[in-house]
Amino acid sequence: MSVRALPNPACIVCGPENPRGLHLRFSREQDGVIVADWTPTRDWEGFRGVIHGGIVSTVLDEAMSQAVSARGWPALTCELRVRLRRHVAPGQNLRVRAWVVERQRRKILTEAALSAPDGQEHAHAWATFLALPE
Repeated sequence: MSVRALPNPACIVCGPENPRGLHLRFSREQDGVIVADWTPTRDWEGFRGVIHGGIVSTVLDEAMSQAVSARGWPALTCELRVRLRRHVAPGQNLRVRAWVVERQRRKILTEAALSAPDGQEHAHAWATFLALPE
């Protein structure tokens, strides 16, 4: 199986060409942290009034992937842990932030947080990425 390290315009989270995607637009802050604003819609509910935890996890995973990619390291998620602290509601304005903690040869450790404008954290994630062989 071949893995493309190039941006995918059909990505479910950030792809502008995916009609069913989330269309998040990531940017890099001066300190290297990756950020995106997200206002989920009812399309992503699990229970009524609650965004599905799998969607929240996907957003966090993609943000961490963007943080790794911004360093020029093609890599794949090999382990993901998510702590859901508060429910995420449709129409809620949120910001996802992700950063690289450290790199140990091919192993890349990352973290991400999903927070409301008042700073309340709704979810936090930790992931290990495995850099693709050159």
